[in-house]
Amino acid sequence: MQPEIVNYPRVDTLTLARNKVLRNTYLLLALSLVPTVVGAYIGTHMDFSFMAGHPLLFTLGMFAVVMGLGWGISANRNSGLGVALLLAMTLFLGVMLGPILQVALRFANGPQLIALAAGGTSVIFFALAGLATVTKKDFSFLGKFLFIGLILLLVAMVANAFLHIPALALTLSVIAILIFSGYLLFDVSRVVNGGETNYVMATLAIYLDIYNIFVNLLYLLMALAGNNRN
Repeated sequence: MQPEIVNYPRVDTLTLARNKVLRNTYLLLALSLVPTVVGAYIGTHMDFSFMAGHPLLFTLGMFAVVMGLGWGISANRNSGLGVALLLAMTLFLGVMLGPILQVALRFANGPQLIALAAGGTSVIFFALAGLATVTKKDFSFLGKFLFIGLILLLVAMVANAFLHIPALALTLSVIAILIFSGYLLFDVSRVVNGGETNYVMATLAIYLDIYNIFVNLLYLLMALAGNNRN
C-alpha cells in the first residue's frame, strides 16, 4: 500500500522576516516609552528659564542633539549600540517634554489634559497601525506629499515664531497632527510591506511620529480645554 503524502502549507520566509521586523519594532517601541516617561518626569522638575530667554538657541541646540543621536542610531542600526542610542534619544526627548508639561500642569485640569492627549495619541496609533497591518496596503505613495507638507509646516512654524498669531499656531498644530498621522501610516506600512527591514530605524521613525502627535494634541487641548486655576 502506497503511503499517503501529506502536503504541509508552505512557509513564506519573506512574510516571516517582515513579521519579525514588525514584532521587534513594536517591542522596542514599547521599551522606548520607559525612558520617555522617566525623562518627562525629570523635565517637569527642571528649570527651563534659558528656553524662555533664548528660544532660538534652545531650539537649535535641541535640534543638534536630536540630529546627532539620529546619525549615531543610523550608523549603528545593526548593533546593540544603535538600540542604546535610540533609548538615549527617547530619554532626551522625554526631558524636552518638560516645558509643555509644566505649562499643562499649571491648568486646574492639567493632569486630565495630559492623560487625554496620551489616550488620543494611543487611539490614533492603534487605529492607523492596525489599518496598515491588517490591510497590508502599500502607502508609500504618501511619502512625497507628506515630505512637502512637512517642509511647508516647518516654514510656517518658523514664520509664526516671529508673528505670534495664536489662531495660526492652532491651525499648524492641527496640520501637524494630520501630517504625522500620515507619516505613522506610511512608516508602519513600510515595515509591513518590506520597505524598512531594520527594526531600530523603523522604531525611530514611528516613535517620532507618535511624539509629534502627542505634543501637538496636548497643545490643542490646552488651548481649547485648559481651565485656569482660581
